[in-house]
Amino acid sequence: MHPIRLISFGYLHLATGPDGSPVPPAADRIEDVRDRLRDPAAARGILDLDGLNPRVQEVVLNTPGARELLANLADYATLPAGPGRIAIGCAGGRHRASGLTEILARELCDRGREVVVEHLHIHLPRVLKTPTTTCSSMRTRPTSSRS
Repeated sequence: MHPIRLISFGYLHLATGPDGSPVPPAADRIEDVRDRLRDPAAARGILDLDGLNPRVQEVVLNTPGARELLANLADYATLPAGPGRIAIGCAGGRHRASGLTEILARELCDRGREVVVEHLHIHLPRVLKTPTTTCSSMRTRPTSSRS
């Protein structure tokens, strides 16, 4: 059986396509966990850590829905004509995506699969979303014209 490549990434670090949407890495399955799993970066004590750290992995795994997603991905990856690549993305790629990728890699190794892991954005600084600008905050004060 061929090795499976697991890729973690952050949507906020991706290049955008002609329509302005982020272009994820090529994969047989792309799992977007931004809305599916709560952002663990808000958990105390793990903000400066990444998904390679067991504490981050524990927080990710204990997020509602994570165990079910992990089981689904592991079952999919071990199908007879299974995928060659699975990509998992979150906002910045430092916590949810990388932590889940590491946990999935261990699970697949336990099932006898050869796994290659690639973390595209785990090394980058944490991304803070900027608030959207409203029309009222874009107002400018009129300038006086003096002759």
